[in-house]
Amino acid sequence: MKTTHVISFILVAIGGLNWLLIGLFNWGVADLVSAPVAKIIYILVGLATLVLIFTHKKNCRMCGD
Repeated sequence: MKTTHVISFILVAIGGLNWLLIGLFNWGVADLVSAPVAKIIYILVGLATLVLIFTHKKNCRMCGD
């Protein structure tokens, strides 16, 4: 489960940085790859977000009991 959490965290961080680039410069990481690859990246980031949402309480040192 730790590996899944680490991978999810990395993907969500990439997604967050991508939104920062879009907000500041109107340019995103998906602009570097083809449309099908960009779609896969967006799906992976979305799935990683769901994993973190549903496993956060169990894995977070600050929120866990």
